[in-house]
Amino acid sequence: MKGQSKIKKHQKPVAWLLTAGLSLILLAVFLVSPVSAQRKMVQIKGSDTMVNLVQILAEEYMTKYPGTALAVVGGGSGTGIAAIINGTCDLANHSRDWKKSELDLAYEKGVRPRIFAIAVDALSIVVNEKNPIDTLTMAQVGSIFRGEIKNWKVLGGPDGKISLYGRQSNSGTYSFLQEHVLNNKNYSPEVKEMNGNAQIIEAVTQDAAGIGYVGVGYVYDDRGQLRKGIKVLKIKKDENSPEYSPLDKDAVYSAKYAISRPLYQSTNGKPSAAVSQFLQFELSPEGQAIVEREGFFRIGKDLMEQNEKNLR
Repeated sequence: MKGQSKIKKHQKPVAWLLTAGLSLILLAVFLVSPVSAQRKMVQIKGSDTMVNLVQILAEEYMTKYPGTALAVVGGGSGTGIAAIINGTCDLANHSRDWKKSELDLAYEKGVRPRIFAIAVDALSIVVNEKNPIDTLTMAQVGSIFRGEIKNWKVLGGPDGKISLYGRQSNSGTYSFLQEHVLNNKNYSPEVKEMNGNAQIIEAVTQDAAGIGYVGVGYVYDDRGQLRKGIKVLKIKKDENSPEYSPLDKDAVYSAKYAISRPLYQSTNGKPSAAVSQFLQFELSPEGQAIVEREGFFRIGKDLMEQNEKNLR
């Protein structure tokens, strides 16, 4: 009996140690594994104009290079730039230049941005397909979104109040249009702020009096056809200038279309090996073919040369 008692006394501590050890191992797995996974995964964040394009580029890249991992989310250009400054992403998507205040904050925190142009966007002004207007000047677009022109009749359209659809202030598209078309003046308080390009397209499709602005890639459907329910307006620099469409590739490349812009990605300093490899894929003929397939435009020689310098 005494022997049996001794065996029982020894069995309990051993079982407890095994259980405790297993718990510690499991706890270590749960604590360490997500962190390790995050370190291996390239985090990309920012522009909603770019999010679909970069998601598709990432998917193609991961298919081509099994074992690589990239996570792409939107949130707006300002969100992506803030994430680079705060060290919470590896690559920021932004459809506008960095603001001076953002650069000042970055340098204050020891962040040294390197900027890469991966595509060109022709910012598109869209109206409902029932709207008879086909062309506007830059000044007219600015007046519409500042709220100075309130009725389509003023522009030769039907007698009806203009419905405005735009983006939120953290959007690079919002900032770009404000700077280049609204002459840095405020938007009308009647602009309905939408979360993304797709929501603007949907709203204008359903609103005969609607007008909005979107990246050119969003005017096409999954088959590469112009979306039903919208009309993409031609734009004139002024009353005496010819009109050009953002759908005209030659007009965009020659800068005759007035509202075009590069689409950027930024890193903090020299890109890591994983980020550099993805950037090189985006800038390769294969990557640029995907850019065009998704409705945007390839970057030109000057931007490509600047990219190559920043990769070194």
